[in-house]
Amino acid sequence: MKKYLLLFVACTAVVFSSCRKIIVSPFNTAKQAIIDDQAIQNYFLLNQITNVTKDPSGLYYHIDTLGTGAHPTSSSSVVINYTTDLLDDSQVESQPSYYFQLSNIDIEAWRIGIPFIAKGGTITLYVPSGLAFGNTGSPDGKIASNTCVIYHITLQGFSN
Repeated sequence: MKKYLLLFVACTAVVFSSCRKIIVSPFNTAKQAIIDDQAIQNYFLLNQITNVTKDPSGLYYHIDTLGTGAHPTSSSSVVINYTTDLLDDSQVESQPSYYFQLSNIDIEAWRIGIPFIAKGGTITLYVPSGLAFGNTGSPDGKIASNTCVIYHITLQGFSN
């Protein structure tokens, strides 16, 4: 009986120690945020970009054109066109007209940044990985895990 109890305890220990490796530690997330912030700041230095604002979320942005009228809210449905670039200035994708409910979009940087502009406005978002695709990468595989991205967005219109 003692053999079986010892075997059970050993197997349980192995299972629990394996599970710990799957859990994403807040420390790792915080560490990645620091790495991302440094990468974005280096991008600014290399490209002599100085006129940016940092949101408390860690998102950097530059309002290129404010647009006119009201701004969308978190419950708005929006139509944007956008391009996605990496910090090496390679373009990953371009979409001429994309419609979605702002509160339902997975890209947190869009939920934060798009309400800063009005219809016709353009904004550049410099996005740490945690506000884009995090440690999983994009579903289509075009953007690797823990990758910072740059979105150039024009707000074509919205409705509440």
